Amino acid sequence: MKIAFHGATQTVTGSKHLITLANGKQILLDCGMFQGLGPDTMPMNNHFGFDPAQVDYMVLSHAHVDHSGLIPKLVKEGFKGKIFTTAATRDLAEILLKDSAHIQANDVKFINKRRFLEGK
Repeated sequence: MKIAFHGATQTVTGSKHLITLANGKQILLDCGMFQGLGPDTMPMNNHFGFDPAQVDYMVLSHAHVDHSGLIPKLVKEGFKGKIFTTAATRDLAEILLKDSAHIQANDVKFINKRRFLEGK
């Protein structure tokens, strides 16, 4: 078994841990979003460091966005496996992901307005 840490190693957000079993199966533990406004945040959220289409299963430990926030991107980029979690975590993750999308949309509006006012 091999474990690769693709997030939450030198920070407290963006939890993603890829487990590769001896038979080649890949299990992703969490798929969290890096949170914050620093210049490194966008690149960390844009690149997984692995091919989502090669992941066979995902285990979601809990619903917080720093553990679940990039699941939509994971699916968009080719993940077709099954996600294992509790019913409560699934239900809460749905709420938190929708809220996160709303916050991100508002952040983009704010940034674009600021850039417009700055003439950029």
